[in-house]
Amino acid sequence: MNDQLPPSAFQIVRPAYGKSSLADLLPSVSALLGVPGGADVLGLRAYLDGVQRIAVLVVDGLGSYQMPVLTPHAPIVGDLPCLTLTSGFPSTTPVSLVTLGTGVTPGTHGILGFTLRRPDGGILNHIQWDEDPDPREWQPVRTVFSLAAANGVAVTAVTLPEFEGSGLTVAAHRGAAFAGSPDLSALSERMLTALSAEPGPALVYGYHPDLDRCGHADGVGSPAWISAAEDVGVLISRLVDGLPAGSALLVTADHGQINVPVEGRIDMGVVPALSAGVVAVAGEPRVRYLYAADGAVGDVVAAWRSAFGPSAWVMTREEVIDGGWFGPVPVGHAGRIGDVVVVCLERAVALATGWEPAAVAGLVAFHGSVTAAEMTVPLLIARA
Repeated sequence: MNDQLPPSAFQIVRPAYGKSSLADLLPSVSALLGVPGGADVLGLRAYLDGVQRIAVLVVDGLGSYQMPVLTPHAPIVGDLPCLTLTSGFPSTTPVSLVTLGTGVTPGTHGILGFTLRRPDGGILNHIQWDEDPDPREWQPVRTVFSLAAANGVAVTAVTLPEFEGSGLTVAAHRGAAFAGSPDLSALSERMLTALSAEPGPALVYGYHPDLDRCGHADGVGSPAWISAAEDVGVLISRLVDGLPAGSALLVTADHGQINVPVEGRIDMGVVPALSAGVVAVAGEPRVRYLYAADGAVGDVVAAWRSAFGPSAWVMTREEVIDGGWFGPVPVGHAGRIGDVVVVCLERAVALATGWEPAAVAGLVAFHGSVTAAEMTVPLLIARA
């Protein structure tokens, strides 16, 4: 199916940390709500001066380059002022949600990929994370939600009920009161209820997963994705129409997506040379982390560069860190990143059959890398 991406969607975009990234959103919101230390880096006061109650909705997978595909099916998004932000790196859900929730760069908070290698050698999937490792130790940074709550802001996180108490929820949203919402109707209702609950400043976070899920399973532009896009329009319309006086809604995303054809897929599970010298694999298909045996880093880099050619950057951990992609990375977090990092470009992915669930190879759309289609996200603004 056609995701309608123009050539510009495959240009390289660096994270705009400190200027216009997801890390700058909640500190800017906090400044408007009077939280000490908040800085309105994004200039939101020009749109929201006088607003004391703000909802932030994350639509998973709604990148800036998905907006033209979505708007015919969700006209409300075309009616709202729209700024552009970047995600952090990698452009993937757990990294982005914690970057948003903490207001700091990925290197600082330590959630540096969809999956990472733990110190004990096991692989941690941040989406399926319970209490091991302890999320307060694995992600030690105080969240913006916690800081706001400590300064008199009523803070609520509205997301799927099964996320309550998960490692990712604790890492990204600790300090917020949790409100489970099993469907779109409940999500809008509970976000609006939290905005209206009591006088004084309020910060409400909401999360909607279906657009991303349908993109992965069926592709951006597929009938399932279009149906999910229509639901996004319904959700945003309900929220905009229901905003109480003195409140506002900000809609953003964690990343965009691209469809990847069969010819763009290279699978280390079926190319033996790509597994030579590799002892563990993490990350995801668009940004693959390879953990090498002692002395094997050079050989792993050479093998992967030979296989991918210009369709991927193949770098050492040090090269990626020195490139500033994660922001500053303390020594305690650096070892989580692979010894070798494969950053896929254009419409390429690095599959790892045998190293990760077989279902990953069946996905249609992917994200995580540094293209504009994956890295840029909208910031839609509505006020009562």
